[in-house]
Amino acid sequence: MSPSTRRLALLTALLAGAAGPAAAAEPSLAEKIAILVASYPESIVKAEGGKLVMKDGDPIVIDDGKSRDHFAMLESGDVEDSLQQIYPAGACETRPAVNFDPGRIRSEVLLKRLFGASAKAVQADLVPVKWFGETLRVTRRQGVDKALAAVRDELAADPALKKYLTPSAGVFNWRKVSGQSNLSVHSFGAALDLNTKHADYWVWSGGKPGRVPEYHNKFPMKIVDIFERHGFIWGGRWYHYDTMHFEYRPELLEIARRAGVSACP
Repeated sequence: MSPSTRRLALLTALLAGAAGPAAAAEPSLAEKIAILVASYPESIVKAEGGKLVMKDGDPIVIDDGKSRDHFAMLESGDVEDSLQQIYPAGACETRPAVNFDPGRIRSEVLLKRLFGASAKAVQADLVPVKWFGETLRVTRRQGVDKALAAVRDELAADPALKKYLTPSAGVFNWRKVSGQSNLSVHSFGAALDLNTKHADYWVWSGGKPGRVPEYHNKFPMKIVDIFERHGFIWGGRWYHYDTMHFEYRPELLEIARRAGVSACP
């Protein structure tokens, strides 16, 4: 067990002990932030005075006090915005409600501090990960490469899944989210797209802002469950669905576990 995993397990135990035997409830913002801090010990020291104290550079404001609607949060959310919606993990498929996009709201300021503030900085930390006959370039920051290798090893036990996994549609690509001004998580080498042949994406299906086509998914939930158990969330949990997309967001999965939220009844 890595130091970061041990730290997260200890934090989880402490929070569970503080909650006592009562039924699980949504964690407070302070508890969510504590989970966030424990998820990225490589970069975040602690939360103090409404800010994240970082190992390098100035602290990051957790809540800038601005009121945003859903689409404004997608474009320029702060740390608090990124933790609002609870991600439902598990081996069961979900049908997302309107504008339920847990994880699609991100703090670009935080992502740049976790993984690199420029394409050049991110590229300096990309390392090769073998992926079913391909070699993917993935960030080593925050242990993403090791997490993806663990996903690969578990998926390899079921050869029937390979057709969904390869060829990969890519990992690192310094670019903005389609139709938005903020950077994609692909920019940080911390997101992976699977085989586009099996993908359903709301834009490719003819979607436009304010009009999202009916949800579809062709990927087996076994793949989703394995990714989630190693810290990756799935774009198929989003109202603005992107079923080939996975990105490393372990804090959201731990918050869901703490809240008792599951995709399975």
